[in-house]
Amino acid sequence: MRLDRFPVTALAWRNLSRAKARSALATLGILIGVVAIISLTMFGTTLQAFFLQDAQDFLQTVQVSPGEDSESPVLDQNEVAEIRQLVDASVYPVESQSLVVGTARDTTRATVTSTDRPRAFVTAATGRIPESWRSGALVGQRLAAQLDVGVGDALRVGDRTVRVVAVLEENPRGGFIQANSGVFLPASQLDTGGTDRVLVREDSPEAAFAAAETIRQQLNTDRREQVRVFDAEASIQRFQNQISTIQTFLLGVGAVSLLVAAVSILNVMLMSAIERREEIGVLRAVGYHRRDVLRLMLGEAVLLGVVGAVGGAVLSVGLGALINELLLGDPTAFSEGVLGNIALGIGFGIGAALLSGLYPAWKAANARPVEALRD
Repeated sequence: MRLDRFPVTALAWRNLSRAKARSALATLGILIGVVAIISLTMFGTTLQAFFLQDAQDFLQTVQVSPGEDSESPVLDQNEVAEIRQLVDASVYPVESQSLVVGTARDTTRATVTSTDRPRAFVTAATGRIPESWRSGALVGQRLAAQLDVGVGDALRVGDRTVRVVAVLEENPRGGFIQANSGVFLPASQLDTGGTDRVLVREDSPEAAFAAAETIRQQLNTDRREQVRVFDAEASIQRFQNQISTIQTFLLGVGAVSLLVAAVSILNVMLMSAIERREEIGVLRAVGYHRRDVLRLMLGEAVLLGVVGAVGGAVLSVGLGALINELLLGDPTAFSEGVLGNIALGIGFGIGAALLSGLYPAWKAANARPVEALRD
């Protein structure tokens, strides 16, 4: 009687059911390894999306300031006009100074920034940012708490007294404008004879990188740096390299977990082959070929791998949805490569189980029937 007349899966399942505890532990090992590979890789991708989402404004902005060979510490109106002509984007002249800021009760030194269009960079938590801004001050939330000021209060900024018209929401760290512990004034109230920098806001990081390159080529020469142009291209490249390193490390952690699971399956299959020596001898005596026994034993190993890998994939998707909800606010915000990650994890799981079953299957298939029956 040939093995191919019987469903291999049914026989494999029956044999694994004889040692439920060992089979369950081996399956659990595969499941943990697959979860480690898929969910940790998902976590790295989601972490990257979270940071890029939080820094979107930073990535879409180019900062232009006087260069090393500039004759002036500020950019004049002609240079600002030239920048506007070079790019098809929003251009914001910005000036900043460090001034003494305070009330009758307390004073401190803070960064005072002026621009005609603060709405592009900050949002009011209390109060309102006027559309046509000519007077008043916008105060960062931390500075407002430190000085205990709110909307309508008087604030001394340098040698002038202004009225607080809005307290600002906290903005992300690492941006070109930090208003959390500073003050915003209209451009007319902080005149330094020019602007110390110009911010160019594009619609995407790629457009910002292209605008930065255009400004460099048109305003600078090979030997003279008339303007210094900073964009986030180098920063995002470093960040992506760091994320890639983290993902490789996490993949290694998952591979180690699968290695442990593979050793567990090897142990299960060896124990099964030893305990079933007599049964295998009977099968060989009644006509089973070596390849039939080999298929049966490998079928058991693959079945362990399939159950563990599929279970791990399902659990990983659930964990990935939870991570997406916590970091991105959307449980379905999976990256485009998520299916590839799942396939990779399942493939690793089944492959590890198959490789672990090769030696026990070969050993069982090459056992001599007479010696097996004699035992």
